[in-house]
Amino acid sequence: MKKSLLILVALLTAVCIGLAACGGEDTAASDTSGGTGGGENGEASAGEEESFEFNIGHTLAPDSHYHVVSERLAELVEEKTGGSITINVFPQSQLGGEVAMIQAAQAGNQEMLITAQAPLTNMVPEWSMFDLPYLFDDLDEANAILQSEVGDQYLEMLDEHDLIGLGFLSAMERNVFSSKPLDTADDFNGFRVRVMEAPGYVAAYEALGAQPTAMAYSEVYTALQQGVVDGADTSPDQFVMDRFVEVADYYNITKVHYLPATLIISKAVWEQLSENQQQALTEAAEEALAEGMDYYYQSFDESIAEMQEAGVTVIESDTAGMQEQASAIYDDLLNGIPNGQELYEAIQAQKE
Repeated sequence: MKKSLLILVALLTAVCIGLAACGGEDTAASDTSGGTGGGENGEASAGEEESFEFNIGHTLAPDSHYHVVSERLAELVEEKTGGSITINVFPQSQLGGEVAMIQAAQAGNQEMLITAQAPLTNMVPEWSMFDLPYLFDDLDEANAILQSEVGDQYLEMLDEHDLIGLGFLSAMERNVFSSKPLDTADDFNGFRVRVMEAPGYVAAYEALGAQPTAMAYSEVYTALQQGVVDGADTSPDQFVMDRFVEVADYYNITKVHYLPATLIISKAVWEQLSENQQQALTEAAEEALAEGMDYYYQSFDESIAEMQEAGVTVIESDTAGMQEQASAIYDDLLNGIPNGQELYEAIQAQKE
């Protein structure tokens, strides 16, 4: 009896050892086939990059250079990342105004946006430099400096605010449209003009003798129509797109301000990307921004022609006299900007 019991125990032990060995072979086989990757069963293969779906928002219309940059960026990013990053584009404030989108990106709740410079100045006061009147002589000069190391310096300032600046779009030349011609600085005396509520904008028009008026942009059309204001400032493309050709008799090439716009990604989102994805996004941004700049120049010329066809008189204003008068406010404005004088001199040096 004892002998039979010993034989039974020996047999059971042998069976257990055999099963364990088989299990070990199955495990090893699974490991060598790529447990975290995989192939035919649809799992991500080893080394395959994580996929992301981004939303990018802006405040302008679908025929703006903001939208052209956004759409082209989406195409290039999907191509350059093999589809691991896709971008959905939301124009006309569908994701909120610029301030709301900036805050969402800082919190990592929105991936990307395009914003004008002005909403960034409360967060990065150095960006108030671009509020100086006649900081640039013309559109070409503004864009050349924004695309230089000087522009890079401003983009780098965003990093400590949980944002990554991927580049500048074309600056927007803001001229004054009005119910009367503005040939010289003297024509600004008593002129009621709606401008952005930025210290440099308000001070510039006060220096010209105008009366800056606080007003939502959406109210300008009716205000000009009813004579509440005499005019406002915007770029040629916006003047046409927002139908001001219907209520303004003159578009005056005053060149008081050049408003930069920036392509931004949330820093929290950026840091989730692989190095390859970051590189692809950087390259895509560079190409999209270049195409967007070409589009803006074309739109600028076409808008001037279109407003003239609509009966608006385009005035080549005496900007030299206006610049001389407005420059009187430089010292006060620069004193309110951190390292203002140094930053200003860097821009002037880049012009040489």
